[in-house]
Amino acid sequence: MSKLPLRPEFHFTPHQGWINDPLALTYKDGRYHLFYQYVPGSTVWGPNCHWGHATSTDLMSWTEEGVAIAPGEGDDGIWSGSIAVHPETGDATMFYTSVSVPDFGIGRVRQAFPTDDTWNTWTKGDFVVDVPAELDTIAFRDPFVFRDGEKWRMLVGTGLRGGTAAATSFSATDLNKWDYDGLAAQRSGSETSQVWTGTLWECPQIFEIDGRSVLVTSVWEDDVLHYVAYGIGTYEDGKFKAESWGQLTYGSGYYAPSFFRDKDGAPGLIFWIRGYLDETAGRASALSIPHRLRLIGNTLISEPHPDLAAYEGSSDQGSEFHLAADNAYILTWDGTEKASLQLIQEDVQQVTVTGKAGTLYIATGGDEQHIDHTHGRVTMIIDGPILELFTSRGTFALGSGLQADQKVTVDSTAPVLVRQLSRKDE
Repeated sequence: MSKLPLRPEFHFTPHQGWINDPLALTYKDGRYHLFYQYVPGSTVWGPNCHWGHATSTDLMSWTEEGVAIAPGEGDDGIWSGSIAVHPETGDATMFYTSVSVPDFGIGRVRQAFPTDDTWNTWTKGDFVVDVPAELDTIAFRDPFVFRDGEKWRMLVGTGLRGGTAAATSFSATDLNKWDYDGLAAQRSGSETSQVWTGTLWECPQIFEIDGRSVLVTSVWEDDVLHYVAYGIGTYEDGKFKAESWGQLTYGSGYYAPSFFRDKDGAPGLIFWIRGYLDETAGRASALSIPHRLRLIGNTLISEPHPDLAAYEGSSDQGSEFHLAADNAYILTWDGTEKASLQLIQEDVQQVTVTGKAGTLYIATGGDEQHIDHTHGRVTMIIDGPILELFTSRGTFALGSGLQADQKVTVDSTAPVLVRQLSRKDE
């Protein structure tokens, strides 16, 4: 992505430091709480991850609250996990991956508890899950805890020696004593039908949409982070059986999404977007805007969350807009078979989207990706240096390559609606 010293308005970034995986987005007492992997004072990843914390009354205007929990007391790094909220008492329990250097590929699951209702700081508790002795693993991390009837379930991302990716399953009645239940799901790294899903599943999560079970996971192999894949099927007694597999994300940006339900109970994902760097401010990476999910047949659809609509201003069918540092834009157009769209600055095509032979091609900064797509609306969010693009078959995150405080010319063979996004007065 671009290295422009421009901060996105609607994609969360910290004041300074490195961020990656978003975590445990939760609606509580009229506010959303968002956590994320955080390395203070660095623009590169390191194993000494913390959990940062931000809050908002909606899903678009975040206030950075600081570090919720940090390494120490037996943790060299505090890696990804989730938060379970008891449905009756409202008590919260954090489950995170505790790692030790130098062998940080295989972690342990540890608890933490909030010191008060703000969730700003947490006190560490017990280690509750280790790698089962029965498994020969190369990686074990990212606990996802959720309610399943009268039980709690935990999935942990796992890479088995020999090249099989899996989600290891545990269950508990009280969140404290966890029983190993085997593998909830697994798939060989040599399996390529429908979609390839790698040799390690990072951040695997299972949830329900319209009575169907969905498994979402990030695809990893040999320290290369690829894309987000999903399976659709059934989940029963701690086992997931896929009826189909698909690829959700494309481009060089998205990875490690975190599942949430908004204040209305609707399902969503929020992603880590790789590649954003502001060396002057000393911050790196960003989070996506939250997405809302739905199913059409065996296709998982990811769309901008409706909370974004509250920030929409004027719209027009014009052929240009001014990309100021304090606003963003939504562009919508019909991605028909032969449609094309270019975003141009100073006579240079910075972004090109082209439909051809049943495929939609997206190119920016020399990075091109494609997806099967023959028709339907395409939505593009331009937020300074970050671009998110939504289609009926998948979603992309790429660097926009666009400069702030300059005119952007839109050249398209199909009508384009341009809507400005601006912050509310506070």
